[in-house]
Amino acid sequence: MRSLSLRLAAAAIGVIVLTSAYHRLTSSDLMAEAANRFLASLTPEQRTKATFTFEEEERLNWHFVPIERKGLAIREMTPAQKHLATGLLAAGLSQQGMLKAESVMSLEDVLKSIEHGTGPERDPEKYYVSIFGTPAVDGTWGYRVEGHHLSQNYTVVGGHVIGAPSFYGSNPAEVRDGPRKGLRVLGREEDLGRAVIMSLDPAQRKVAIVDGEAYKDIITFDSRKAALKGHASGLQASKMTAAQFELLMALLEEYVHNVPEQLAQAREEQVKKAGKNVYFAWAGGINKGDPHYYRIQTAAFLIEYDDTQNNANHIHSVWRDFNGDFGLDLLKLHYQASHR
Repeated sequence: MRSLSLRLAAAAIGVIVLTSAYHRLTSSDLMAEAANRFLASLTPEQRTKATFTFEEEERLNWHFVPIERKGLAIREMTPAQKHLATGLLAAGLSQQGMLKAESVMSLEDVLKSIEHGTGPERDPEKYYVSIFGTPAVDGTWGYRVEGHHLSQNYTVVGGHVIGAPSFYGSNPAEVRDGPRKGLRVLGREEDLGRAVIMSLDPAQRKVAIVDGEAYKDIITFDSRKAALKGHASGLQASKMTAAQFELLMALLEEYVHNVPEQLAQAREEQVKKAGKNVYFAWAGGINKGDPHYYRIQTAAFLIEYDDTQNNANHIHSVWRDFNGDFGLDLLKLHYQASHR
């Protein structure tokens, strides 16, 4: 009996230790481990392509259009390396965010079929992994996974992680033919945004709709620093009813939860801090099928979305931090502390 009690006590201690270790595992832990496992699998030639110094300008050189990029392309990797690259991407995304990322990349095959080879090169493995600096839990480094309609950028400073800019696109927004007919990779971003504008009364819509014609693309495009001219425009959340505000929060949550729990909590803190000082702006038509654009703006972050190209069947969406993109605010505080 005593032996059984000792074994049960030992098992209980083991569970506590494992639970403690689990709770101590942070996003920066997972990212550093995933990055180092990926790097360890590369040949010297591959490592040269995949790695950059943290200080290089390339770290801020992000895009989401089908152009050639620097970094190591997935199609240049062995099957084992591809799995490790997927693990690195997954370290910076939630299950929801990872499903979107994988689906975005898979749309390259749909485009290839639609275009019959007449458009740019379409390849679901033409996505590039780039690592900046030396991955370490408490170090200063970053990484990017990027290609057509996907750009996920991460910066780690002293164990703190910033996951912005974070871009997803979907072309087509809705697959209308073929075996994948009906697929809408960013369907919730579209539907929840429309639910907000449709919930507004005529007077509120007059304020929220800042332009009768939808913009051709997101305004900040691939700028290195998110910036909008003038004061925030659109309808302030304080002017919404409780039900309308709840719809706006549901839309915000969709963007918040594209990243892992720890990063999502940081985004939620930004949302909570903003309170009702959130602006919702719309441009274009409000009915399904109309070209349209919306943005959600606070003092800290900006969400932009548009569906205007290809007869309003081509979505771009992005989460940006006004001061925190590429970890610039964290780096500023870090350097100030180091200088002192």
